Amino acid sequence: MQNDTICALATKTGGALGIIRISGAQTHEILSHIFTHDLTKAQANSIVYGHIVNHDEVIDEVLVSVFRAPHSYTGEESAEISCHGSQYIINKVIELLVAQGCRIAQPGEYTQRAYLNGKLDLSQAEAVADLIAANNKATHHLAMSQLRGGISNELSKLREQLLRLTSLLELELDFSDHEDLEFADRTELLQLAQHIESHIQKLATSFQMGQAIKQGIPVAIVGKTNVGKSTLLNKLLKEERAIVSDIHGTTRDTIEDVMTINGVQFRFIDTAGIRQTNDAVEQIGIERTYQTIDKARIVLWLIDATPSQEEFEDMMNHINNKALILVCNKSDQQAITLSEDASRFPQIAVSAKFGINIEALESLIYEAAQIPEIKESDIIITNARHYEALLHAQNNLSRVIAGLNNQLSGDLIAEDLRLVLSDLAEITGQGQITPNEVLGNIFQHFCIGK
Repeated sequence: MQNDTICALATKTGGALGIIRISGAQTHEILSHIFTHDLTKAQANSIVYGHIVNHDEVIDEVLVSVFRAPHSYTGEESAEISCHGSQYIINKVIELLVAQGCRIAQPGEYTQRAYLNGKLDLSQAEAVADLIAANNKATHHLAMSQLRGGISNELSKLREQLLRLTSLLELELDFSDHEDLEFADRTELLQLAQHIESHIQKLATSFQMGQAIKQGIPVAIVGKTNVGKSTLLNKLLKEERAIVSDIHGTTRDTIEDVMTINGVQFRFIDTAGIRQTNDAVEQIGIERTYQTIDKARIVLWLIDATPSQEEFEDMMNHINNKALILVCNKSDQQAITLSEDASRFPQIAVSAKFGINIEALESLIYEAAQIPEIKESDIIITNARHYEALLHAQNNLSRVIAGLNNQLSGDLIAEDLRLVLSDLAEITGQGQITPNEVLGNIFQHFCIGK
């Protein structure tokens, strides 16, 4: 199947234009049979104007982009047909391609071929899906960083350091019986292992922020019943997302939706009002409110009167170390004076009903998220598979460090090092360090004789 020439529609249906992608060794020969020009002689990276024809019938007026291996997305001979978006035209062109020997591509097969042909590693291939799904500036930058090899380059540097560590161990194992040889002592090995572990830990720690940015930073809107939580949610989202009523206990479950602030996606969750109640269903909603607080990164505590000491202590028991913002609602009616304990948290007066100070609240929410300025050069882990592999690598490297501290045999330490390399290789699909690489590194960088 890898040798087949494949074709598929690369754009959504229903638009004014459609792009049909073809990839494989016979791309230009097959396409030349249904095109008014011989593409086997077309220059690489050129665009050819002509018509798709079926015998004497003209199907469409098109542009064909020509790509030559290995300088294409898949690394193979490739072409892209830009035709009109008519469903009939698209189906007919694909039908003609299949009749000439193409096979309909399987889902993700173009990116799979790009990986198999060395155009992308695994982390870059995964970034393609993230880039397509990106719906804000921050997630776009993270996906572009990964697609351009940001994570791959970072792991490549770690691999080089692990190669040095492995080489030092091999040197110790293979030449330790020769007194006239010089190689690094355990102190240098330990320092190098600790430096690598610190770097892996930094990457793993970034996953929490990466996940929040990718999925939307969770913001819980909490408070008593009828304080205006649903009204605030609707005002933030600029749509009637939640039911607003003067009846207490209207919201009995969480309601959530997303919006973007300064290029970052936030996930706002409206919760059931907190109060004493005998209603079993409402009580379940209140329990879910506390569960939402546990999962949130930011808590908006909406109040319309000075909280009692009991209410304040109850909130403190649930927010832990999360960012808390006190939102004093109904500012069009009254001003709220906070207690000394409550006033140490960020606070803002708003009117959810009339939209007063909502933009200032959005700015306060963005500040509370403490999001670093995301650049395409930043390395932030967003993929759970990468995170798990880094945790395994960190665990195995901890055993390396423990082995060095406990003066274990070099062959035992080397086994844990191989596990670290295997864990990192899972992220990019890059091969493990080979014996030839180790040997070359020894002779290139170390003095092994006097």
